[in-house]
Amino acid sequence: MDDTLIFDARARVLADLQARGHATPGAVSLLEDAVSSRTWWAEQWPEGVVYVAGLVAQDVQDALLEQVGRWPLCLGCGDAPEHALYIHPDLGGPDPTWVCEESGTAVAALGTLSSPGPAGPTA
Repeated sequence: MDDTLIFDARARVLADLQARGHATPGAVSLLEDAVSSRTWWAEQWPEGVVYVAGLVAQDVQDALLEQVGRWPLCLGCGDAPEHALYIHPDLGGPDPTWVCEESGTAVAALGTLSSPGPAGPTA
């Protein structure tokens, strides 16, 4: 199996963790666990490798929910109660995108989340 898509998945999720200030040692460890698990999964179903990036993001998101709470938070809905983004499509690919769980608005492709700036939150 070509590991290029696995390494790409890791890099994209790590970029989003960094953008939102969650690239802690614990979160990176969760990312490594997810990558390892999904590498095995892709070896069992080679045609599914196109879904790995989104699935890794979902795995990290689920693991972080249990440890620190919702991630990544939506920063674009202003006065709405705190809510997260989710990966669309549900299976995670082939082009995973972060979508606001409240409005359904596509926010960013996986790996391209922006960080909140000094002037306030951005999407």
